[in-house]
Amino acid sequence: MKRLILKSVVAVAAMAALGLASAQERTLKMALASPDTHPAAAGMKKFAETVAAKTGGRIKVNLFFNSTLGSDQAVVSAIKGGTVELAVMNTGILASEAKELAIFDFPFLFANEKESDAIVDGPIGRKMHALLEPKGIVGLSYWELGYRQITNSRRPVNKVEDIEGLKLRVIPNPINVDWVKALGANPTPLPFPELYAALEQKAVDGQENPVATINGAKLYEVQKHLVLTGHQYNPQSVIISKKFWEKLSAAEKKIIGDAVTESAKYQREQSRKLEASILDNLKKNGMQVTQLSEPEMAKLRDKMRPVTAKYGVTVGQDLVKEVQAAIEKVRSAAAAPAKKSK
Repeated sequence: MKRLILKSVVAVAAMAALGLASAQERTLKMALASPDTHPAAAGMKKFAETVAAKTGGRIKVNLFFNSTLGSDQAVVSAIKGGTVELAVMNTGILASEAKELAIFDFPFLFANEKESDAIVDGPIGRKMHALLEPKGIVGLSYWELGYRQITNSRRPVNKVEDIEGLKLRVIPNPINVDWVKALGANPTPLPFPELYAALEQKAVDGQENPVATINGAKLYEVQKHLVLTGHQYNPQSVIISKKFWEKLSAAEKKIIGDAVTESAKYQREQSRKLEASILDNLKKNGMQVTQLSEPEMAKLRDKMRPVTAKYGVTVGQDLVKEVQAAIEKVRSAAAAPAKKSK
């Protein structure tokens, strides 16, 4: 009992120090188009818990999954209008608000998580989110969805040509439509909540998502074949309504910003830690997993290069050079210790 009283006293003292003792109580809505098994859901739950703890329950975050508040596009409009406060979504969806964000959808942009973390958490990530502010959106942080892989119900993929002719669901985003076309497959843009039914009814043959999403949505029930291509890495933007953000005190902004940052670390750790066990679970549930050989991976990269070149013009060549230089800096730093150890 004494410990509980002490914790309460400490919490109240912390709130007073932050100027929150007299702050009004707030209830925020946070949206995600996917189910609560999605990799971002763990981060959302952690964020809500952290905000409640930091404010003594004065700021409550209600979580809405599975497009309860509408499609991603509808939620973006609601964020801009101030009727929804927070959301987590693929950065590629926000490219409709700021075309430069499409760079995060470039095939084979990152080789590993060290590179992606350095870019999204650094000056380039902040620069990309700053482009959203004139549109009424404030970007707070980046969580992750992970590296995307291809599944289908028709045949195993052991070479790039095996992808040809497949009807693949893609995120409703031009660059994703184009890279699927570049592989000789047929892209079908669909919102995620419609995906399972489309696969079950054979309206599409397959789709592409990180293994955590494939597992969480139980796509193994309607997909037989998984090929580990790792063709895209997807940051997830955590965004907040600018109209709402500007109503907050400096202390409240700090609490929300710190909670998002803490949640980002937790969310990425959870996502990466679970990947191996998730892949095992997919196999246990009947998925046949293949890995392209290095020559086939080189062929896959070659087929996607024209898509990168096309969208390099769209997002701006200066930005492409800036991102490539930043990635090269990370790679050089990683290579330096290896050289010293020889």
